[in-house]
Amino acid sequence: MDEKETTQEQGIESTFDAKKFLSTLTELPGVYRMLDSKGIVLYVGKAKNLKKRVSSYFRENLSSPRIELMVKQIASIETTVTQSEAEALLLENNLIKSLSPRYNILFRDDKSYPYIVITHDRFPRIAFYRGQTDRKSEYFGPFPSSVAVRESINLLQRMFRLRTCEDSVFSNRSRPCLLYQIKRCSGPCVDLIGDEQYQQEVRLAGLFLQGRHQEIVGQLMQAMEAAANELAFERAAIYRDQIQSLRQVQSKQFIESAKGEDVDIVVIVEAGGLFCVNLAMIRGGRHLGDKPLFPDHVSDNSAATILEAFLLQHYANHPAPTRIYLNRAIEDGETSESLAVLASRKVLLLIAKSTMHKTWILMAEKNAELAIATRLSDDDRQAHRRTALFEFLDIEQEEGCEIRIECFDISHTQGESPVASCVVYQGDRMCPREYRRFNITDVQPGDDYAAIHQAVQRRYAKVLTGESVAPTLLLIDGGKGQLAVAVDALNELGLTHLPVVGVAKGEGRKPGLESLIFPDGREPVQLAQEHPALHLIQEIRDEAHRFAVSGHRARRSKSRQGSLLDDIDGVGPKRRKALLAHFGSLQGLRSAGIEQISTVQGISHELAERIYRALH
Repeated sequence: MDEKETTQEQGIESTFDAKKFLSTLTELPGVYRMLDSKGIVLYVGKAKNLKKRVSSYFRENLSSPRIELMVKQIASIETTVTQSEAEALLLENNLIKSLSPRYNILFRDDKSYPYIVITHDRFPRIAFYRGQTDRKSEYFGPFPSSVAVRESINLLQRMFRLRTCEDSVFSNRSRPCLLYQIKRCSGPCVDLIGDEQYQQEVRLAGLFLQGRHQEIVGQLMQAMEAAANELAFERAAIYRDQIQSLRQVQSKQFIESAKGEDVDIVVIVEAGGLFCVNLAMIRGGRHLGDKPLFPDHVSDNSAATILEAFLLQHYANHPAPTRIYLNRAIEDGETSESLAVLASRKVLLLIAKSTMHKTWILMAEKNAELAIATRLSDDDRQAHRRTALFEFLDIEQEEGCEIRIECFDISHTQGESPVASCVVYQGDRMCPREYRRFNITDVQPGDDYAAIHQAVQRRYAKVLTGESVAPTLLLIDGGKGQLAVAVDALNELGLTHLPVVGVAKGEGRKPGLESLIFPDGREPVQLAQEHPALHLIQEIRDEAHRFAVSGHRARRSKSRQGSLLDDIDGVGPKRRKALLAHFGSLQGLRSAGIEQISTVQGISHELAERIYRALH
């Protein structure tokens, strides 16, 4: 993307000269960033016409006291000119997520939405998919959650028996797997179904995902009658079972549109001082579920403004259907125009009128209310736990400062591939985007003390450089030794003021028997199993352990995969890469015979024999 960066900065000590700045602004589309006297970004916005849009902030009657307060803090404005409005929308969305300005409404939804993918192989595979789509396969969705995808795949397996195995497994089967035995796959890996018949099943699966159920039933009825006329009663029974399964699905579907439409339902609900935006996805007429989202930085913003912010942020990253039904009218036509620019087609923002659409709206609102109730209950519980922990440790909570607790753990297998984890509990919940892993190097295998020292020093060296913030409390998963080396690392960095506590596992590593270890020599304390402070410590410690173990396993797998092949004479980096690319994984290569291995480019029959012997 070609961009032209223009920065206009005024003296920090003087008031912002809006008139002078506006006289230099262009009328091209772009993004503007408003900064305070410390250079902190207050607000990010986009505009079809930068001059016209930015000028609107410096008129006499502003839209809200909140905007007035923001304008008073402006010390400089930066603008980025873009080639189109669509570029401006995408850039604005990226900047809001990366900078998190205090006056922008922010929806933190970092995960992409999952899809069902059907590949274009000779025997297409059906699978769960998350990421960027392309033209190499057919994608259905998106779905609001991974649960919705897996339930749909399970249905498709029962009705159409498509394969779900990886290509490396599929190409190396010599007999059908368990899924064939339980009638969840038709066994294309060993030619138990013909190409034409399998492709027909794939077409029917595609129709099912598009909501064209009556069309599927019609085709299956014809196929069943044809099979019966040919006296192929076994095949006719399969079609009969498929029709019955499809009718069961239709009867179990709570609410379904006969039109097979693709729409989104977006509602906003306020309760208990919280706003919740709930997104429900309807694909092929099937209600796939809800995804409630809670925005940040919403003080003094109206429900309509929050709803507009969600629509622009969400559909900047995800495809928009032609129609989006809302529970609140958006009067500003600019939002609809912006969505049309992003989608490169018209996107209608509608208020429900039909009974079906009104029912979907009511369902979404009810689910939003339930999500708010759950969130409020969870917040109360977390606040109680935090208060109990900080009171027990006699740590003062500064008013207006967000609590941040960090916890370290080490994971390795007999000293192999050690990984340290640092997880973060911030505000009132775990904060995965702040997690960090450290691959431990240059220490004796199994030396947990040296590993903790290295991880703590690497993490908090960034506090000294200003790249990261210091925690309110630091937890170390371990006993006196681990705690001592962590304290040494902090002392070397001059961070002696940070409160540190060790969490030692109890007898038999049983939950509830943990002891808290203190660096000042106090006797270890074992909290009562029902103590809320212990529950919070366990939650954070368990997450640190999980994050460390998953990182260690990935590192160990990667190192083992490389080392096994590296030890084989004649297999260098290029041949290793070719082998793994061809068979998909080391397991796939192990399943291959000598003749199959020798078909890989650069692998002779003699080398294939050597590889086979080394892996078996």
